[in-house]
Formats: sequence, C-alpha cells, structure tokens
Amino acid sequence: MHGRPRKPQFAVDAAAATANASKLQDLQSQLIHNHHLRLYTNEAISVCSKLLEINPEINTAWNYRKFAFQHNLHETTNSEHIKSLVEDELRVVEMALRENPKSYGAWYHRKWIFSQGLADVDFDREFLLLDQLLQADSRNFHGWNYRRFVSKLKDVPDPEELEVSKDMVMTNFSNYSVWHNRSVLLSRLLNNKAEGFIEREGILTKEYGFVHDALAAGSKVQSGWFYHLCLLHQTITPNEISLISSWPPHESALVLSANRDTGYYFTNTRKLPIVLYFNQTVKGVNSSSVIVNSMLFKNEDLVWKPLPPTKSEKAACWVTYLQFPDMKSWVAKVYVIEVKIDHSEAIISSCSGSRSIHPLNYRFTFSLNYDNLEFAESIDELLDWTDVGSLGVESNDLVSFDQSKSSEDLVSGFSKWQMQTISGEINLIETLFKENCKFDKLTLARLLIAHDAMLSHKTPVTEREIHFRDVLELFDDLVKLDPKHSKYYEDEKSLVLMNQVTIDKKSFSNHCSSSSNYISSKLHLHGCMQLRNLSLTRIGYVERLLWVQVLDLSYNKLRSIEGIEALQLLTCLNLRNNHICSFTALQPLKLLSYLKVLDISFNDIGAHPVDTARYLFSSPSTRSVELDKEFLEDYCRSKVDITNNWEAICLFRDLQLHQLDVKNNAVADTNFRDLLTKVLPTLMWLDGEQLR
Repeated sequence: MHGRPRKPQFAVDAAAATANASKLQDLQSQLIHNHHLRLYTNEAISVCSKLLEINPEINTAWNYRKFAFQHNLHETTNSEHIKSLVEDELRVVEMALRENPKSYGAWYHRKWIFSQGLADVDFDREFLLLDQLLQADSRNFHGWNYRRFVSKLKDVPDPEELEVSKDMVMTNFSNYSVWHNRSVLLSRLLNNKAEGFIEREGILTKEYGFVHDALAAGSKVQSGWFYHLCLLHQTITPNEISLISSWPPHESALVLSANRDTGYYFTNTRKLPIVLYFNQTVKGVNSSSVIVNSMLFKNEDLVWKPLPPTKSEKAACWVTYLQFPDMKSWVAKVYVIEVKIDHSEAIISSCSGSRSIHPLNYRFTFSLNYDNLEFAESIDELLDWTDVGSLGVESNDLVSFDQSKSSEDLVSGFSKWQMQTISGEINLIETLFKENCKFDKLTLARLLIAHDAMLSHKTPVTEREIHFRDVLELFDDLVKLDPKHSKYYEDEKSLVLMNQVTIDKKSFSNHCSSSSNYISSKLHLHGCMQLRNLSLTRIGYVERLLWVQVLDLSYNKLRSIEGIEALQLLTCLNLRNNHICSFTALQPLKLLSYLKVLDISFNDIGAHPVDTARYLFSSPSTRSVELDKEFLEDYCRSKVDITNNWEAICLFRDLQLHQLDVKNNAVADTNFRDLLTKVLPTLMWLDGEQLR
C-alpha cells in the first residue's frame, strides 16, 4: 500500500504453510456450514473466532458474528450476559488486529459493536489500542478512521485531534494516512464553522504555509501534494450557492411546435423540463424551496429530482417536468412561467454545508404553434450522421445562450484573497518545479485551471489560449511520465478541452451546425453541436449544453457518458467510434425522455467477458425490478436469452427510439438484432435498414 507491499511479519516454512492452509480450509468449511444452518452455539462461534484469528479478511465470518451476536442478544435480558457478549466480540477483534492491523472487517466490526449502545466504552482501553497499533505502523487509514469514531463518542474536540495530527505530520512528512486524517478534520471544522475556524481565509493561509515545508522536501514525499489538493478544493469552493445555468433560460420565449422552424420540437411525451444547475452539489431542492408560478400548474404538484438520481438526494443538477394536456385543447396564448428561489435555508451545499444562496427570480414564456399539428410527431426518416455539413454556423439558438452572464455571476463570487492565493501557489510551484516530477506538473495544472475559472470573461482570449495550451501540454507530459494513471490524466484533459470548446459564444459557434445537415424533413431541431474527433474520454461542462437537441460525439475515446442526463432536450445522439464497453455505461440514456435517435456503432460493447459495473443492474431473478409475468413469458416464448442480455433489455425497454445503430459491436449478432426489434417496438430504423 502506497508503495509498500504487504509482507508477512515472520518467515513461514513450506510445511507450516501447508498445514496452516489445510486448517484454514477446514475452518472455512465449518463456518459456511454453520452459517447456512444458522447455528449460533458456543462451539460454532468458537470456530469463527479461530478462523478470524488466522485470517481476519474473511468478510463472511464477520457477517456471521453479527447474526450470532444479534441472535444471542435476543435470548437474554441479563445485563452481565450482554456485557460478556460485547467483551467476546471486542476480544476477537483485538486478536484479528494483531494478525492484520489494517483489516477492514475487524475495524468495522468494532465500530458496529459500539454503535449498538449496549455497553459503556472504555476510552482508555480504546486509545491505548490505537496508540499501540499506530505506533507499530502509523500508515493505517482504518486506525485513523476509528480514532475519529472514538473521539466523537468521547466528545473530544476536533481542534485537539487536529493538533495530534500536526504532531504526527511533523514527525513524518510522508505519512499519507495522517495527512488524510488532518484533511478530514480541517474540512469538518471549516464546513461547520466551528469556534476558531470561522475566518476561513486565515486558517487556510496558515495551512498552506504548513504544507509548503512538506512540498519543499521533494517529489518523493507524495502525501503533502495530496493535502495541497485538499486545501485547493477548500480555497476554490464557492462561499455561496449560485445557479449557474438553467433551461429554459431567463427571459426566453419558447414556441412549442410539432414541426415548425420557429419552435422547439417536442415529442408526444407532452412534458416540458425545467432544469436548474447549481455551482456545487446541493440537497433540499423541492417545491418548498423552489417556487414555480403559473396559471397552468400548481407548484405543490411539481416533483424535483436530482440528476443523476441518488439515494442521498444530492446533485448539482435538478429537474422537474411540466406536464401538458393535449395541445389541441389549449387556448392559443402566451403563458408565463416564473421560477423563484429566495433565501431558502432548505437548500444546503453538500460540499461546505452552506445554506447561503443567491436569491433568484427568473421567468420565461411559451406559446403553442397550432399550424399543421396533424404532421407526424416522430423522426420518421433516416438521420444521416455522415453528412455533417458546414460548421461555424451562427445559430439563432445561441441568442438564448447567455453563458457569459452566468459565468460572470460565478466569477463575482470569488474574493480577492482567493485569486491572490491561487496566484501565489502558482508562483511557488513554478519555483519548486522539476521537469520529471509528476506531482509538480499535476499541481500546476490544477492551479492553472482554478486560476482560469476565476477569471472574468473580459480577460483577453489570447491570455486564455495560453493557459489552455499550457494545461493540455502538462497533461500530455503526465500521460507519458505516469502511464499507470493515464486514464485519469486523459479525463482531466477532456474537461479542459470541453471548457475550451464551450467557454463563450464564439467558441460554441465554431462547433454548431444546422439540423438540416443531418435530416432533410421540415422538422427543425435546435442546438446541434458537433464535438467529434476531439479525443474526449469524458463529457464535462454539461451545464453549458442544456439547450442542445442534437449532439455528435463520434470518433472520440469516451468510456462513459456520465453527466449527459442533464441534457433533457437531447433528441439525437451520436456515440459512434468510441470506447464504450458495456450497456451499463449507457445508463444515463434512460433519463432522456426525448431521445429518439442513437448511434452506438463501432464501440466495444460485448467485447469484454466481465462488465465491472454490472452490479448496478438488478438481476432478472430479483424482485427489485418490477417485471410483470406477461413480460417474462413473452420473452421466454420468443426464446430470447434474458440472462445474458439483461443489461440491454433493462436499458432499451425504457427508451422510445425511432433510429438505432449498433453494428460493429461484439454483441451485435443476428440474435441481438432480433432482441432489439422486440424490446423496441417504436424502432423504425436499425443499422440503416428500414424496419417498417
């Protein structure tokens, strides 16, 4: 771990190793047998104890002990017996930690026991245990994590623990575990605005001075560089929550139309998304904190959802949908929608815990175009991605794209101290800079990116271009210097490229085209962006693309499309010739209700026998996916291989595609094409061939 491979504490001869392995196998078999039969006798629990004493990395054994502990707990009300049960568990954990002080299972089991609140914590014993283990090897994340847990139970003030971490760091600058512990404590104190930590600027200035000594120690001391990244994050985190992008944009006048050039094309879903994109991850966005006023809808009926959906209900992007009745029944008039966010304390930053939000009150209007509503509400002709036509089109869509305004609002939130601090750190790193040090290059790249994010758009374009080129060159050097982490550097480089492409209207217009380049019908799609062949490995700055309906990302190196779910208007998407290797990576598409045209041809889907993200999908045998009996029987009758194509079924059955291209993927054989025609009844074109 951290360049220090695990080695046994004592040499073991071959005969002893064989005997030990045989004993371990026998104990494991007994454990599985007891676990399966739910045997929680003293003898069965003893077998588990012996097993963990030899190998504390067997998670099944720790899970068994939890079940056994709860079972025996229900069998008694005697306080002394309960205390004895707790002591037994603590004793087993201590034996396991003697074998491996970094055992995940052992530390978590000890925390779990104390979390039950069944016995008083002997804090002297706990801190003595920690001292012994951390003195033996202070590079122990689990030990420091447990120390924070015990300190919280004892109500030890975080500033005291911060001083402990400082003493440990001064003893050894290269102790990454202690630096990490310090970063957790510092972030918590700053975010909670604890006494003595309200003046954020002064505290961070001192911390920068503290970490500079570690950086000056040289490139071999990696830990200080990671702590510097923590300080950088704390420095550039906005002090207030701001809305940096939205759709529809402020003062926009939308015309909802079935096919006219003058309006936004919407399919027969008859719903209009309202998208809010904040400058940081927030929670608490709901109909109470965000008020939508209109004569057509009741605000309390609107449900706000995070994108992507998360159990924690935290996201930078939030969406709600205005559901329309049949357009023909509406009165022909202009409707006004007002969106208001006041000084609501309900919206909370998950980064800093701040409840401070810029008040916002914006409005937009929409009207309905009734001309020729009988025309088809679908894309019923083949869209040709190969004819990209001319780029650099001065699109009318950019009139409603006021990125400069939202960016200026964001820039104005940065203080003079923040700008001076970042500039000072850039000068320092350039002074320490060593050509072959990856940490120098990575830190400088991060600082330059942060510096540019704070610049006003009034900054000359030539100055920005110099910074862009410098950062891109740094990431190219890092790929060569540190190939093991090349994918991370390529992802960071992609964000820089996306920033460069979307930084202002001029840059955007160089990648805009007209929908007539792709499709020759009377249908006009707004916001056609061509971002092909840019070597992108990930998508970034999606808050600037909320208005896009046609997006060409072909001939890149995308492994994921994370973030694309924010583009709620997206109707046509080209992912041809990328590096997508599974249907799991395409999950965000399920959140795009307008998506009708999709090209995922010439990727790597099906080429890899193991999909490492497959756990994201529920198994067809579980009840977490609600499939009616008729659905399953229908697939069985058609002899579709449900098990091996489960990810594809889960993805495509939630889409309403009219055109799909999947050719030149390993999975795309004749049987798979048959599956697609069954799971996608709306499909009209498959791999360029008309189905109906």
